[in-house]
Amino acid sequence: MNDVAPHQISPWQPIAEVTLDQPGFSPPLIHPAPPQPPTKWQRRYYWGKRGLGVFFLLLIGIAAWLAVAAPIAKSNLPIVPPRLTLLAADGQPIARNGAIIERRVEVSRLPPHVKQAFLAIEDRRFYRHFGLDPIGLARAFWNNLTGGGTQGGSTITQQLAKVTYLSSDRTYVRKGKEMLIAFWLELWLTKDQILERYLSNVYFGDNVYGLRAASLHYFFRQPERLTLPQAAMLAGLVQAPSRLAPTQNPAAARKRAKMVLNAMAAAQFLSPERAAATEPASLDVRIKNTLPTGTYFADWAMPAVRLTSTRGYSEEKVKTTLDARLQRIARSVVNRAPLGSAQVALVAMRPNGEVVAMIGGRSYDKSRFNRVTQGQRQPGSTFKLIVYLAALRAGMEPTSLIDDVEITSGPYRPKNSGGKYRGQITLREAFAGSSNVAAVRLYQQLGHGAVEKAARDLGITSPIAADPSVALGSSGMSLLELTAAYAAVSANRYPVSPHPIALEELGFFEQLWSGEKRFGSDLHEDLLDLLSAVISQGTGRAAALRIKTYGKTGTSQDSRDALFIGFADDLVVGVWVGNDDNTPLKGISGGGLPARIWADFMGQAIKGAALVKPLAPKKTKNPLPEIPLDFGNSSIELGNDSVTLKADIGGVDVDVKLDGKGLSVEPGGAEKGRR
Repeated sequence: MNDVAPHQISPWQPIAEVTLDQPGFSPPLIHPAPPQPPTKWQRRYYWGKRGLGVFFLLLIGIAAWLAVAAPIAKSNLPIVPPRLTLLAADGQPIARNGAIIERRVEVSRLPPHVKQAFLAIEDRRFYRHFGLDPIGLARAFWNNLTGGGTQGGSTITQQLAKVTYLSSDRTYVRKGKEMLIAFWLELWLTKDQILERYLSNVYFGDNVYGLRAASLHYFFRQPERLTLPQAAMLAGLVQAPSRLAPTQNPAAARKRAKMVLNAMAAAQFLSPERAAATEPASLDVRIKNTLPTGTYFADWAMPAVRLTSTRGYSEEKVKTTLDARLQRIARSVVNRAPLGSAQVALVAMRPNGEVVAMIGGRSYDKSRFNRVTQGQRQPGSTFKLIVYLAALRAGMEPTSLIDDVEITSGPYRPKNSGGKYRGQITLREAFAGSSNVAAVRLYQQLGHGAVEKAARDLGITSPIAADPSVALGSSGMSLLELTAAYAAVSANRYPVSPHPIALEELGFFEQLWSGEKRFGSDLHEDLLDLLSAVISQGTGRAAALRIKTYGKTGTSQDSRDALFIGFADDLVVGVWVGNDDNTPLKGISGGGLPARIWADFMGQAIKGAALVKPLAPKKTKNPLPEIPLDFGNSSIELGNDSVTLKADIGGVDVDVKLDGKGLSVEPGGAEKGRR
């Protein structure tokens, strides 16, 4: 084998017998054949295979999107929030809101002419297409092209897709989504199931959704008992329910019903003779909503109640925390208050945050703006409670001394109301007399961080400016959150969250994990000491009751806001008076009218609490201006048939007496002696 030359190797000889280390061996050069271009069928196969892969990936993507964006279960739910009735704590209905919806219909139980009426006018080939109707689309396209009016060509399946999953925007993207969802629904549901979902959700005008609700609303009968004329009228409403509602436009509704009957004849559901002979249906509207759709309390409570309600077709009734008796008292007190042109707000809650009364303004019909929850106004001196809480936390006591002297240095130099200063006084005296300079000195001594932390602990969520003026209540907040801060002091538990639905009592271990905190007995007693001093010897004397009372007056800069917030027994109440345009009030301060409104409400709300019987103001065109009480020392003397206010106004002692003869103002104290 070794004697054989390399070029003489037989092609049949096993290649394993040839070794590369043989002398002079040189492997032959092998030239690969040039690649042949793919044939036409090979190219088609190549691109077809890749196109098919992309198509399947696209299908998987669309199916995944539909599973998320158009869950089948959603088509079985009402498309709008159903009617919800709010009840007071005693079960008395107070407001009803939401669409009129009844339970779903079953196609198999409806008379044939009911189903036929909707199919004839909405989708005649419903049982013969797969979600899209090419003939209907072509007819609508040609009609629109030739100027015969705008037609959509949508099938019932497409309409169900639109009302359940999509908006009403007229865009090609939305139309494309509608077609995809229609195919999706046809894939998963039977025709009768699609029709049932459509009839149970479609809008019929008058805030009525679904065939059952419409049948009861317009004809006071169940859909299983609808006559041919009634079915024709209801089927005709679907095109333009707001315009064609028979309660609003009976002539248009009858004309449209006639079109439905003619369409039924064209579809051979009934004879032309019967269609022509059928008289229009007569309405039988008996169901009326006698409850208001909203009140100040209901507008605030409804979103929270919706979150806890179950989404279904039947009306739901939810009991709230509103006390009907206290709400009536609040409205009565506000109505008789001498407000002039000013607005008013009142909110009452339990120490745990259950709101039991709410007046968001003088008239809900004239203004639905809720000044309890939506108004962001300066709290004035009522915010001083938070400054003093920070001071007590820092180790000070009600007997600690603070300078009540004019601030003559620095960029911010606030003044005391009335320009009166008392030198070095206790925190109790400063808080009771609502000293502005003392509050600012405390703020500067404690720092903004300590004051802001105290506010956040008490549940204040509104922004708080890092400025010394915040000690005087310059940062706006709602009356609701401010009153809740006082509720925290009443309950000795913070923060307190105002709520319209009674919450379940927390167990011992649940309370440990709830995040609620307590002030501690000493700190809590000090806070109560300060708040009671306002009533007994300070600016809040007009809010005095026969029972232990705690509160604070507040008047913002230029008397733009006047407030009194306080608590007694198991009620925490906040009152605000002001103008919506933020213009100054005339002769009204927190210790005056708001304090009297507060005392009037509490005196009636709590048995035996009233100090004197509230005097209803005379109905005069220009009520007497109120005397501000938020400054200086003042006191009230009660006679058998008179009330005398002894006040120091601008350094002048005066006696203001109200008796059977009317109101009189005389010099008092030292001034009387001088005379």
